Amino acid sequence: MWNVDAHIANWLMLIRAEYLEIPGLPLTKLQVERLWELDAVTSDALLAALVDVKFLRRTVKDGYVRADGV
Repeated sequence: MWNVDAHIANWLMLIRAEYLEIPGLPLTKLQVERLWELDAVTSDALLAALVDVKFLRRTVKDGYVRADGV
């Protein structure tokens, strides 16, 4: 189980880093899947986790952007 948790934590750190590196980055779920070669279930879980901690928010056009508006 620890390997799964570490794997998820690594993905969360990578996605956070990309959003911090590129201010204003708007990505759809499909773009997230393509960019990081993730399956739909994994991308759903990662995006939901980042929305839950208020790092990302969902836009009206189904994109994900930083919740702090940067």
